[in-house]
Amino acid sequence: MKTKYRKYQKGTKYPLKKKSKSAKPFSGVTTKSECSFGSFGLKSLEAVRLSAQALEAGRRAMTRFLKRQGRIWVRPCPDLPVTTKPLVRMGKGKGSVDFWVARIKVGDLIYEIEGVTKNKAEEAFALASRKLPMSCSYIYTKSD
Repeated sequence: MKTKYRKYQKGTKYPLKKKSKSAKPFSGVTTKSECSFGSFGLKSLEAVRLSAQALEAGRRAMTRFLKRQGRIWVRPCPDLPVTTKPLVRMGKGKGSVDFWVARIKVGDLIYEIEGVTKNKAEEAFALASRKLPMSCSYIYTKSD
């Protein structure tokens, strides 16, 4: 994959919070934590770096279980490259890109499903959550 800047710095799991004079109070509603497309969602309960392989494995497990019924949305995008270097001496630059990850925060939605029953959606999410390296919970929008 060709990008403008291929190699990123790792960053921290808990960045320092900067105080701002123009800070606005948090309203408590974010777009990543509520269902935007489907009726059912799989929400993360931990902050992790989720690899593209794990994300795809969960999607495939749900698709095969649902037998192509309904519609599945994958919310996070693995946009952060992770580099690795073989066991060599120091120097000679940073290693090459090995895989891609998505930064997942607590409460972010991973998958959404529309067009299936609640029981089917929960079973599909149970299969998908076994493929993910974090604990998850199910959410659903209340219909009339």
